Amino acid sequence: MFALNDVSKVFAGRSALGPLSLTVPAGQTTVLIGPSGCGKSTLLRLLIGLFAPDTGAVYFDGERVTPVTSRAIRLRVGYVIQDGGLFPHLTARGNVTLTARHLGRPQDTIEARVNELAELTRFPLDGLDRYPHQLSGGQRQRVGLMRALMLNPDALLLDEPLGALDPLVRAELQTELRDIFRALAKTVVMVTHDLGEATFFADRVVLLRDGRIVQDGSPADLWHRAADPFVTRFVQVQRGPEVPA
Repeated sequence: MFALNDVSKVFAGRSALGPLSLTVPAGQTTVLIGPSGCGKSTLLRLLIGLFAPDTGAVYFDGERVTPVTSRAIRLRVGYVIQDGGLFPHLTARGNVTLTARHLGRPQDTIEARVNELAELTRFPLDGLDRYPHQLSGGQRQRVGLMRALMLNPDALLLDEPLGALDPLVRAELQTELRDIFRALAKTVVMVTHDLGEATFFADRVVLLRDGRIVQDGSPADLWHRAADPFVTRFVQVQRGPEVPA
């Protein structure tokens, strides 16, 4: 679904990513993980055309992502950021339907889709006319997911979608999100810094360090077949200290 060929990105003379190559298979959940500043979010933004690579090329479904093609590609890719990234002056319904209304979709089609998504994400119908500040963190995240799914995209990109939530809400949404991913069978690319969360969601985990891929494989590979000492240290730190008997 996505491919990066010898891609690199530089900000203010400093390398943020690459050069690296990566393919993202269709219909699976790929999780990008690594320490802060390793290039996870930069990679995600390159996939959707929010950043242009300084070298190399990015492809979506066989089409190169460029300033010319990126607008059409974004209509086929849902994008979710931390805390939903909602417009504060719009209600939940207004946020979810914004792009569909801009594209001139029929009102009855829009309303039917909103109701379908509210059921899918377990969002209360009476919350659709509330503003973001009137919603809980978990509800805002559900609205962000509904907005990303509104046009029934081929792929879904999520950048630390649960990072701002308290542990109990986060655990609940993790289960719900995984169920949604499995039900929809879409291509999903998720960024997280949490190894437990990565292995909970992922068919495939890509671990980055300093803008480079250091391991790419199944969650079991990461836990039990570390590619180098950094991977071992990363896993050990994420596991936390041993509790004495």
